[in-house]
Amino acid sequence: MNLLIRLIISTIAVLVTDLLLSGVHANDFVTGLLVAVVLGLLNTFIKPLFILLTLPVTLVTMGLFLLVINAGIVLLAARIVPGFVVESFWWALGFSIVLSIVQGFLQALDGRPNDRRPA
Repeated sequence: MNLLIRLIISTIAVLVTDLLLSGVHANDFVTGLLVAVVLGLLNTFIKPLFILLTLPVTLVTMGLFLLVINAGIVLLAARIVPGFVVESFWWALGFSIVLSIVQGFLQALDGRPNDRRPA
């Protein structure tokens, strides 16, 4: 149930971010849902590998290179999901930043504490 709620929040965040940015296009709700699923999978399996491989650059830039990795993940998701278009690297960077803000806001509205483990 918790996974389903997080997936719905991520889908809504993708669709709201699509409305806010003119360089990012998701066709419909199903596309937003697919983007949320693909981004979740890429962030779970691919992003840690990218972080490990670029650790020296990330340390030198004091973590700012993580923004580049996030934009790359968004561009990879745009190549995988049909109907999801990101016009450039800069739109992908903006999408990742705005998506994080919108998801944080929606999760705050959820009203449940962040630590969701049973006591």
